[in-house]
Amino acid sequence: MAGELLGWRYQVLRELGQGGFGRTYLAQDSNRFNEPCVLKEFAPQVEGEAALQKAEELFAREAGTLYQLQHPQIPRFRELFRAEWQGRDRIFLVQDYVEGQTYQELLQTRQRQGQSFSEAEITDLLLQLLPVLDYIHTAGVIHRDISPDNLICRPTDGLPVLIDYGGVKQVAARVASISQRVVAPVQLQPGPITRLGKVGYAPAEQLDHGEVHPHSDFYALAVTSLVLLTGQEPQALFTSKGDRTRWQQSLKLSPNLTNVLTKMLDPYPSRRYQSAQAVMQALGAIAAQPLGGHQNQSIPAFTPDLATKVVSPARAQTIPVLQPKPNTPKTAVRKFGSVWRPTAGLVLLLAMVGVGWWAGVKWLAPALKSKLPDIIRSTGNQVKPPVKSISPNRQESDFSKSEQSRKQQIQDLRDQLGINSPFLVNLVNQAFYAKHPELNGQKLGTGKADAGLRAEWDELALQFLNQLQGVGSEARSRLGQYTEDTVRDRQAAAAQLNLSSRALNDLTDAQFFHWFPTVSRQENLLSQPIGQLWQAIAVDKLNALRSGVALERIEFPADNFSHQVSGTLKPGQSKAYVASFTQNQALRLKLQAAGSTRLSVYPPSSKASALLEDSSSTDWSGKLPDTGLYEITVASDSQNSVSYTLDLSAADEVDVNPGAVSGN
Repeated sequence: MAGELLGWRYQVLRELGQGGFGRTYLAQDSNRFNEPCVLKEFAPQVEGEAALQKAEELFAREAGTLYQLQHPQIPRFRELFRAEWQGRDRIFLVQDYVEGQTYQELLQTRQRQGQSFSEAEITDLLLQLLPVLDYIHTAGVIHRDISPDNLICRPTDGLPVLIDYGGVKQVAARVASISQRVVAPVQLQPGPITRLGKVGYAPAEQLDHGEVHPHSDFYALAVTSLVLLTGQEPQALFTSKGDRTRWQQSLKLSPNLTNVLTKMLDPYPSRRYQSAQAVMQALGAIAAQPLGGHQNQSIPAFTPDLATKVVSPARAQTIPVLQPKPNTPKTAVRKFGSVWRPTAGLVLLLAMVGVGWWAGVKWLAPALKSKLPDIIRSTGNQVKPPVKSISPNRQESDFSKSEQSRKQQIQDLRDQLGINSPFLVNLVNQAFYAKHPELNGQKLGTGKADAGLRAEWDELALQFLNQLQGVGSEARSRLGQYTEDTVRDRQAAAAQLNLSSRALNDLTDAQFFHWFPTVSRQENLLSQPIGQLWQAIAVDKLNALRSGVALERIEFPADNFSHQVSGTLKPGQSKAYVASFTQNQALRLKLQAAGSTRLSVYPPSSKASALLEDSSSTDWSGKLPDTGLYEITVASDSQNSVSYTLDLSAADEVDVNPGAVSGN
């Protein structure tokens, strides 16, 4: 199917996998700037238009439920459509593409090195996934199919993403089951519960009777944890007679984690934890960190909220948690460096990003405080048990009213802009701990001693949020999710406009370095949180090029070899021009501007060196090396609006000094 265009918008790139009910494809959405997405194919074995339409209705009902799930660790379902392929009608579900390796792949890599996952990593994984399960269970959704190959480690932030929900498979199985039993015109009424789930991972009541509850997901999550810890298949962890404690003979864990996993695996469903909140509460004793639960009473629209994360003890010694390393992007992109060079403490902090910085939970809104347990402080090896609520007096004493107001302002602005909470915390942490290397990544306390540092963190958060108001809503919504594929897709989109990535990068750089003037232009920080902002700006600049606001083609009048263009650039703004010239033609450019600018001139071939690049020179002349479209970018480097004129003169023979440039 590779190369096919489905639904008049989805270009199939390659097959990702094949399951019992159809194939899964990687595609690009031509209506969303060739953004990558996943198509899940279902080919119902039914006869007749009415039966197919009924099958589509069942799929739409399940997809409609999943469509309402909006959580940063759940791939977003986009739409359902029907298309004909090879003479058969097929149903396709479209969802976001999540880049990264599955935990099954990560385990296999470690096994080749004689390793598996550590207890600290699995504890961290549980703390990252249980809030996701809490969210979907509150919405009435059971995953049904948790396993290492349905968890993807997202390279941008190291968080696990839960994929491949079993509810859609259940609909497909129901359609297939009914269609096999019925000979007359098919009436797809709800049939018996379909039994789905992986053998070894799903509990007996799910496999034998089709019964699913929240504790069914907890069982599968516990099996997943043991598989990652041991590298063994589920069948080797339990006895054939149903003993769910056999794994304890070969795997030595802390008593608390052993007890938690044992209860999650209890063969009697009524003895298992009945909610994600209960599991998180039990895990709080292990991590010495109380948890605040997501308290949504009804589904949608989910606003990523750090109240589902762990509250770390103030200034307590924490255990480093090894996260799978994200892939280093290989795609060529404008290299720019960070003014914030990660310290050892910051690296440690980012390694534990899935757990979340406690300040993100505790500080972002006083309104959340009634939902959060108290902060546990450790004294030696003695740990207080988690507390379920905070007294009003303690709430008032944590922070001053001005600080509470400041933190409320942060949350309100973040909600208004739709910024992913973990991404914002990572972004601010990177800047904050680079500014304070003496902290070595230590977390801040709630007392007066750290009030000044908390104020600095809040100020950085507000600065970032205020700058992000200048980014388009579409670009903002993907912060934390931009990948190497995004860069490639953007380069391809620019090429359709007869522009190279160099010209697009110039426009992006102008805005980015206006907002962040202290960031170095020399190093590549694409994989860092600040690089996500650069990518978001690039999305906006591509849209501006497409609309013609930031792109103009220069056409010389007949029998006239000179032309002038002019414009006004606001701070951080830029504009691209394209003009057609021939090889060995002599060209002279002269830029006149009432302020500081940067000028670039690129030949038609992206492999050829730039004639000028990010230059403060205002004059260039010389013979042109190739025939084709040349790109010229003018970017403001001023704090004020800049009016400019650009004069171009071209001739077959002009008395010029090749490649000559001059400054202001």
